[in-house]
Amino acid sequence: MSDTRRDGRAGLATGLVVGAQRRRYAVEVDDGETLDCVLKGRAMTPVCGDRVDVALDAAGAAIVAIAPRRSLFYRSDAFREKLIAANVTQVMGVVAPDVAADESLLNRWIIAAETEHCRFVLVQNKADLPGTAAFAARFSRYAALGYPVVAVSAHGDASPLAPWIAGQHTLLIGQSGVGKSTLVNALVPDASARIGVISDALHGGRHTTTSTALYRVPGGDGWLVDSPGMKVFGLAHCAPETLTHAFVELRELTPLCRFRDCRHDREPGCAVQAAVVAGTVAPQRVALLRALIDETEMARDPAR
Repeated sequence: MSDTRRDGRAGLATGLVVGAQRRRYAVEVDDGETLDCVLKGRAMTPVCGDRVDVALDAAGAAIVAIAPRRSLFYRSDAFREKLIAANVTQVMGVVAPDVAADESLLNRWIIAAETEHCRFVLVQNKADLPGTAAFAARFSRYAALGYPVVAVSAHGDASPLAPWIAGQHTLLIGQSGVGKSTLVNALVPDASARIGVISDALHGGRHTTTSTALYRVPGGDGWLVDSPGMKVFGLAHCAPETLTHAFVELRELTPLCRFRDCRHDREPGCAVQAAVVAGTVAPQRVALLRALIDETEMARDPAR
């Protein structure tokens, strides 16, 4: 086993988590070798994108510490948390015309990205399918909010995404069937080979995205994390004020509400509801904000 950076301590390597499945982790240590690692202790939950310390001995390799994170993308409800990726700078939400798009789910990804100060890019995959123009028109309001919308075909031409992923630490997220893994294969030439390396390290056989996997983008320090398809995405860990600030179109409105604790529902003097009536703010987004705040408050209610 290679003897990478030791920080003066025998038997310690540092590296990047590139695969996670249950409580097994694939860690690419700093000399390029990918190790099968277990977790030492239960106080830590490493995810793809984490920088970690790995203890090496005759019995194998174990993660013993996680470096401070710049960001952590995860979902939560009143009972559990599911960590997805760390140190992400960008979230790409993938939709496709042959998969019924859940826009409540899409908006939750956007809000999660905003709370972690990550850029959000909406990717319309399978642009070669019939009906793409009508499908794309549904998402024009996200472009109006300032979110880039990029149309690609993973089986045809994925090059429009190349400048967006260069130098970024990107999480691909989407519902099952939208083509995230196909996009990874189109954008990262050796992704198939890396799938084998990561799967072998995890003792998982052929890789499927029931686990998460990280792939380095050629020509720089960028990487992509391919995540499992998602049906739910809670944000119960976010405080109400954090959630409100994550809605970009409401940031200049909420200070104008008459009451500081305005819930943007039926309160008199609510600037947000006035904007809804005027047609400058989508009522669905305001309804989502109220739903997210309700979920957060329910999760924190000691009487539940």
